[in-house]
Amino acid sequence: MSEQPSGGWLANPFIRDYGMVFVLLLLGLLFSALTVRQQHPTGADAGRQVADFILDEHGDSAGVLIVGRPTAEDEEFTTAVAERLQARGATVLDTVNGSAVDARKAIEGILADGKTIDAIAANDVTAKWTVYDRFDAVGSDSIVTPSPYTWPDFLKVSNLLGVANQTAIYAIIAIGMTMVIITAGIDLSVGSLVALASVTSAILIRDLGGGSNAGIGMVIVGMLAGITVCALAGVFNGVMVTAFGIPPFIVTLGMMMMASGLSFRLAEGRSIPELPEAFFWLGRGQTMGVPNPVLLMIVLYIIAHVVMSQMVFGRYVYAIGGNEEAARLSGVPVKRVLLAVYTICGALAGLGGIVLTSQLSAGDPKFGQMYELEVIAAVVVGGTSLMGGQGKILGTLIGAFIIAVIKNGMNLTDVDPFNQKIVLGAVLTGAVLLDTLKRRGGRS
Repeated sequence: MSEQPSGGWLANPFIRDYGMVFVLLLLGLLFSALTVRQQHPTGADAGRQVADFILDEHGDSAGVLIVGRPTAEDEEFTTAVAERLQARGATVLDTVNGSAVDARKAIEGILADGKTIDAIAANDVTAKWTVYDRFDAVGSDSIVTPSPYTWPDFLKVSNLLGVANQTAIYAIIAIGMTMVIITAGIDLSVGSLVALASVTSAILIRDLGGGSNAGIGMVIVGMLAGITVCALAGVFNGVMVTAFGIPPFIVTLGMMMMASGLSFRLAEGRSIPELPEAFFWLGRGQTMGVPNPVLLMIVLYIIAHVVMSQMVFGRYVYAIGGNEEAARLSGVPVKRVLLAVYTICGALAGLGGIVLTSQLSAGDPKFGQMYELEVIAAVVVGGTSLMGGQGKILGTLIGAFIIAVIKNGMNLTDVDPFNQKIVLGAVLTGAVLLDTLKRRGGRS
């Protein structure tokens, strides 16, 4: 086999640090092509479209029954249809947001009053109900639905936001893991710390704040307490590594077991659902249509990128990972930096646990299982070297999304769950192989 010069394509700085962004784009294109489907409009826009169709065909004197399901999107649909029809003077005979039985009762009531149903405004799902054909005066010919269009399931806004929302927790924890791995360390405890933060915050809010009746102040105290406990666990990891020279793998493996056991002990093995509505804003709320966990993730990555690329602390982290002894001789406070890195990793794992608790509306000692593997995979796939000294914060974000996109794409294309594990394992192995080739300067 031939060798490429040390300046081969794998050694190119941009490809080395951000080449995975092209992989992410290719995956997006692939799953977009594989998930092209006929789509049916929903929500308010679909409702206005159906109302216009009815007005064009029947005029302003039409008598219309509007049928939807009891979901948020269908309620937007039925409301939009009614508002558009009434604005033009058409008659809304009845509006149903329920089941086929409710639609049948509405039709029976309208016909019993001697009224004529000129059109039924329905969406793709409610239009398929067979109840309409039971009435000779109605029939399926009177149903008006939105016009379908062709678009990839993968590129639907709801799907993309869902992918980002599901990735946010892993990505947040991966910031700290990236710093740890750049120093040539590892932290296996982050998954258990997610559970510990969840349980700690939930117990404090339940026992000291009145549970579901707790105020915003107590919610904030509970959240900060969960994050602080995990930060202290990170301090413990850092002290064991720096003061006693214990390998990070062993220290964090021990913390993983201790934090998990403590979580189950504190929660007595049960879920803790007694949480107030104010707690759910962080994980389930939205700001300008974007889920709050996604916005939190973006803010944290901007801060972390600035810290690692523009500040002295970031240069120290890279120096320690490149050659710890040389960094020490150069005046880098190695022990303090390592202590800070493990503390940050623990605190961010705690924050991830708070967000997860907010999303799932309960504290639970079973949260975070196997999260450490997902997070490490995101860091490695994003280009951070397990040997230390190399890696980018934004690369980790890309790595987290690569894994999320692969999972989402395989779900959309109905790939068997067992095969999904095989694919994800191959992706992780390939990322490590690329890291090895990069360290050899692109030689094959």
